[in-house]
Amino acid sequence: MLTIDGSVGEGGGQILRTSLALSMVSGKPFRIENIRAARAKPGLLRQHLTAVNAAASISSAKVVGAELGSSTLTFHPGAVRAGEYAFAVGTAGSATLVLQTALPALLRASGPSKLTLEGGTHNPAAPPFDFLAKTFLPIVNRMGPTVTEELERPGFYPAGGGRFHVSIAPAAHLTPIEMMEASPMHRIRARAVVANLPRTIAARELKVIGAMLSLPEAMLILEEVKNSFGQGNVVMIEVESERHVEVFTGFGELRVRAEAVASKVVEEARDYIAIGASVSRCLADQLLIPMALAGGGRFRTGPLSRHTTTNIDVIAKFMDIAIDVIEEPKRVWTITLARKS
Repeated sequence: MLTIDGSVGEGGGQILRTSLALSMVSGKPFRIENIRAARAKPGLLRQHLTAVNAAASISSAKVVGAELGSSTLTFHPGAVRAGEYAFAVGTAGSATLVLQTALPALLRASGPSKLTLEGGTHNPAAPPFDFLAKTFLPIVNRMGPTVTEELERPGFYPAGGGRFHVSIAPAAHLTPIEMMEASPMHRIRARAVVANLPRTIAARELKVIGAMLSLPEAMLILEEVKNSFGQGNVVMIEVESERHVEVFTGFGELRVRAEAVASKVVEEARDYIAIGASVSRCLADQLLIPMALAGGGRFRTGPLSRHTTTNIDVIAKFMDIAIDVIEEPKRVWTITLARKS
């Protein structure tokens, strides 16, 4: 049985989610200790427990330690079963991170699956639904599976209550892909969304983005959400090239001016454009698992996040995949995955 130290690297829920996903894929049981030891509230929170329960349901796993606050977990996966599943976090905890756990095994399952996930859909420190729909899942689909998504209702912190659906038509084998050169940009578009908050917040964010990126009014979109359980504000910049869309996101916060939220997102988008890499910093760690499932792949990205380096370390424990990381000039890294000979 593999033993994982949950306090190393990123030191949070990423180690747990990646371990669960790869345990289901590889069939290897594991024990993880010091779960989220680097966090202010260590141990399993509700969103992490939901991910554990999702993995256990999908793989008929035997689990010890699946309870709130637990710092140790043992997971023995069984056979992965395709089917219809519904998982609810019960708080504003990220439902998109639950999908991050469940999806890899279902990409190669014996039949189609459908997931209904409830919780936070637009949370700080987690990939928002729009990132999954426009950035991550289209790349997964290029590898062979067909994954479609539908947002029924957004969920913002702290109310939560969001719900979305994901349908998965698996592939027997995933095809390796390369994302080495950034394609010329087709357009940049900004969306500012408010839920049960004044429209002026979104309007101020769009004004800043339009001025800083010299965008025409047609590329500045204001949306009001009517079916959210609580209040929320999210602003997104979509950088679209020939075959790829990157989504950069900021969230409104109490006592933080809308202009500051918008400016920070602009700087993230500008940094990505200036580096000239094909894959953003946020996407890099997401791509590692499907590329590992495909047995290979290669991409260029900017400075590596701790989520990325942590995922590289965890993948090496579960899969017979070599991952080479080469630093190039001008803050660019090339990551190559290949089966070990």
